[in-house]
Amino acid sequence: MILFFELKSKDDIINLTMKLKIKKLNKNAKMPNFAHKTDAGMDLYTTEKIILKPNQKTAAPTGIAMQIPEGYVGLVWDKSGIGIMRGVKTLGGVIDAGYRGEVLVGLINLSDEKQIFKAGDKVAQILIQKIEEPEIKEVTELEKADRGEKGFGSTGKN
Repeated sequence: MILFFELKSKDDIINLTMKLKIKKLNKNAKMPNFAHKTDAGMDLYTTEKIILKPNQKTAAPTGIAMQIPEGYVGLVWDKSGIGIMRGVKTLGGVIDAGYRGEVLVGLINLSDEKQIFKAGDKVAQILIQKIEEPEIKEVTELEKADRGEKGFGSTGKN
């Protein structure tokens, strides 16, 4: 595993920053960025005009590829304004560390109106998160738990 870190100050060796390598595949691509210092996700932008009719799905091109460090994953999530105010939801959304192709953002229009994104518009956000790689062990029985096999609605309606 290779990780790249940068010291924020020579006096603070504990505070390390991960380096995320990003390659532009399209001259019009916008680099992902944090809109605010405390944001968890970096905004992703489309490189093409997209017209989504109601219930239509598409894969929005971002024009970028990433080298996510081993042991991490990129998780693509909705932008709250796009999801809540426009009814557009992301689909899929797992970018594995070994993937080097263009980051595409799956979108579906759940609204009753046509939704238009211009080239350069935000379409989603990506979070880079550490992952666990568990050893898988097949068993014949699982330990008992209070919830057991109770699924949807098991905690009540209110």
